[in-house]
Amino acid sequence: MNFNELPEFARECKQLMKKYKSLSDDLEEFKRVITVEPLGNSKHFTVIIKNDRCAVIKARMFCRYLKGSSLRIIYAFHCNDLRVDFIEIYCKGDKEGENRKRIKTYLNNL
Repeated sequence: MNFNELPEFARECKQLMKKYKSLSDDLEEFKRVITVEPLGNSKHFTVIIKNDRCAVIKARMFCRYLKGSSLRIIYAFHCNDLRVDFIEIYCKGDKEGENRKRIKTYLNNL
C-alpha cells in the first residue's frame, strides 16, 4: 500500500507533532491498521464520499498524548491502485469538523 500526504496535511501534522510527541508513532500504527482494513473496521471509521475512483474516509486516530479527546484524520483510499492519500488531520477539541472545501478540491483534482 502506498501512502501520500497533501501539503496541507503535512503542515498540520508537523504542527501537531510539536504538541503531541507520540504522533509520528501513532500515525505509523494507524497506517498498519488501514493497510489491513482500508475502509475501517469499527464505528470509528465513517465513509464520507464514495465514488468509482475512491472512497474518502473520516476516522478517529488514537494518540497516546490525548486522554479524553482524539485526533481526526481524513484520507482517500483508491482501491484500483491500493493508494491512500492523507487529506487532513485535526484535533477534535480544536476544530468542529472536517474541511469540506479541501475534500472537494482534492476530488476535483483527481
